[in-house]
Amino acid sequence: MTSRQAADARAIILATLNAKYIHASLGLRYLLANMDRHGGAGLRERTQICEFTIQQRPVQIVESLLALDPAVIGLGIYIWNVVETTQVVRLLKTLRPDIRVVLGGPEVSFETDSQEICRLADHVVTGWGDVSFPKLCRALLDGPKPLMKVIAGEQPALAELALPYAEYTAEDLEKRLLYVEASRGCPFKCEFCLSSLDKTAWAFELDRFMAEMDALYRRGARNFKFVDRTFNLKVDFSVRILQFFLDRMAPDLFVHFEVVPDSLPDRLKALIAQFPAGSLQFEVGIQSFNPEVQQRISRKQDNAKTADNLRWLVGESQAHVHADLIFGLPGETLASFADGFDRLHALAPHEIQFGILKRLRGTPITRHTADFAMAYDPQTPYTILQNSTIDFATMQRIQRFARYWEMVANSGRFARALGLLLAPGSAFGHFLAFSDWLWQTTGKTHEFAYEKLVDLLHAHLTMVRGLDEGDVLAALAADYAASGARGRPACLADLLAAGRAKSPADSPALPAKPRAERQGRHASQNQHRQDIQKAAAAA
Repeated sequence: MTSRQAADARAIILATLNAKYIHASLGLRYLLANMDRHGGAGLRERTQICEFTIQQRPVQIVESLLALDPAVIGLGIYIWNVVETTQVVRLLKTLRPDIRVVLGGPEVSFETDSQEICRLADHVVTGWGDVSFPKLCRALLDGPKPLMKVIAGEQPALAELALPYAEYTAEDLEKRLLYVEASRGCPFKCEFCLSSLDKTAWAFELDRFMAEMDALYRRGARNFKFVDRTFNLKVDFSVRILQFFLDRMAPDLFVHFEVVPDSLPDRLKALIAQFPAGSLQFEVGIQSFNPEVQQRISRKQDNAKTADNLRWLVGESQAHVHADLIFGLPGETLASFADGFDRLHALAPHEIQFGILKRLRGTPITRHTADFAMAYDPQTPYTILQNSTIDFATMQRIQRFARYWEMVANSGRFARALGLLLAPGSAFGHFLAFSDWLWQTTGKTHEFAYEKLVDLLHAHLTMVRGLDEGDVLAALAADYAASGARGRPACLADLLAAGRAKSPADSPALPAKPRAERQGRHASQNQHRQDIQKAAAAA
């Protein structure tokens, strides 16, 4: 074999570092599916996917990659893996400078000149890579060698792309989240989001897409996460997709969509209402209820319709509702955000995802930097540190609030105690006070044992808030018994010893599916919150 033939026989590796094993990269599978179509015959069979996680040591990742003796390594770069992947590239270029390293992904699609990982790599494909990466690989292997280091990704018509779903393996179907997309892009211009750079949303041909979903389902897929930014933008498409899954309903089926919050026509409601508990999840991006802030960041949202739709989803369907808020937007004050949080909390979504503004590379949010003194952390994930309306100390308080909210509220493990903690009055104010106290008392935001959290909640509710100890103990005991934990919080020692801490008979049973257990806890949590609100209103 000649040296040229030996080089041609070497592999093309598609790799990325996922946040967790359960995530399967849709982007890599698109590239793999399109290698022959856009790079030429024979390229696909020489290409393979290697997925890692950010928890793995870079040196071990490099060892695995080099063992395959690749000619080209394509790496998917995202905000959550750029630090770890930079070290991977640094090691690769130190050990094997002959291997061509190609980067792609949203984190390296903008500001490439200022990034170390881009300086280390041989080539960077910005934007869409489905067509441009296969073409680049063919050029690197067969010539002519590309003259440009940074290559603007070619955006083809969606009909020209091979769909990636056959690239999901049997192990993927059994153990991982399957990401799918019925459309790309977004017509909205919210300035904190990279999708604001899209001119519109492009839909895949529906018959073709549904055939792929049917094939996945027939292979045993039961876990579908749609990455479309605006699933309910085209109602006819949304209806057909929902009906597809409704017709194939199974005990282990789970489907996730991101929806536009102020658009929920009756045709969609009629279908949503038919899905059983634990099978349907909606991610609803609220971000802010402040009209001035919405206008400033080019976000179009009818707040009244949004509230009505959330109220309907929670009260009239069994869908799990996950609503998002962003803290730190230009012009948002602590008081105005608190009002928006309380408004959202009163609508009773099952989870409130409390995010802190991040300056994603390329997003138009940077146009407000000077006017609102927006200072961002220069390291990933580029979180806002302070601005003209929120000082650094307050931003740190809210960072802790977000972490504690995830542990206590979004965990669903404190269905009854949370109702006592957040009422009456401002839910935001009560939880911020708890957050401040928890930080002052413990000095940490991680590594809390569940039993320790029970004791801390007991101390805050009784000694700081001055609530009746009997009511607090009853709530915590019921929460602890329902959790199935087997430890012994100090505050519940006597009740547990006496065998009196039992889950009430009227507590909703958790769904059978393991992935829906958290949803079941949230359903119970919402019911108790509504009971407390009714009692307060009656008083």
